[in-house]
Amino acid sequence: MGEYRTSGHAIWDIKYHLIWITKYRYPILRGEVADMPSARGAVSPDHIHLLVSAPPLLSPAKLVQYVKGESSRQL
Repeated sequence: MGEYRTSGHAIWDIKYHLIWITKYRYPILRGEVADMPSARGAVSPDHIHLLVSAPPLLSPAKLVQYVKGESSRQL
């Protein structure tokens, strides 16, 4: 295992592999959208892979909500 994160009562290393697919898998993720910075991930013309680390208090659904909200504001 790599780095462990800590809090007052826990030690964790939680990583989520998120995959976003465009509607009908249209190949529209090109140009500036494909160059969006991410911690770890890959952008294909019709989907995006992200590897995200999160604390145990944050549910996967809430994590996706935050990431999608921030990415929509940047676009």
